[in-house]
Amino acid sequence: MIRLIAQGRSKRQYTGAIYHKHRKKKKYEMGRETLRTKLEDEERKKIIDCRGNVKKVRLTATNVANVYDPKSKKCFKVKIKNVVENPADPHFVRRNIITKGAIIETEKGRARVTSRPAQDGVVNAVLI
Repeated sequence: MIRLIAQGRSKRQYTGAIYHKHRKKKKYEMGRETLRTKLEDEERKKIIDCRGNVKKVRLTATNVANVYDPKSKKCFKVKIKNVVENPADPHFVRRNIITKGAIIETEKGRARVTSRPAQDGVVNAVLI
């Protein structure tokens, strides 16, 4: 059985009382499980159909990042060595999971991730 993740109203009121259902869950209220972008040797992407004839590209695994150098004002495509720090969750560092705000070690030096890899389909970062 597939459990539908809905982004509708809560089941409970702020007092703890239960709201009674007046209709079933609708497809336009659908949510999805979060997808974690991992640091691996090969790049993997997932294409998802969204509402309004839109396709969303999810990045599931990667080893490259587009790094911007503020001093030279240039962008470079570099390899990611490992994840150094992740304020979203300290356990993501051990699992080498890349999220927005994560600090990664690259060939050019340390960089902070500015994009949302699981949403945008690419890792963009700025050198620290």
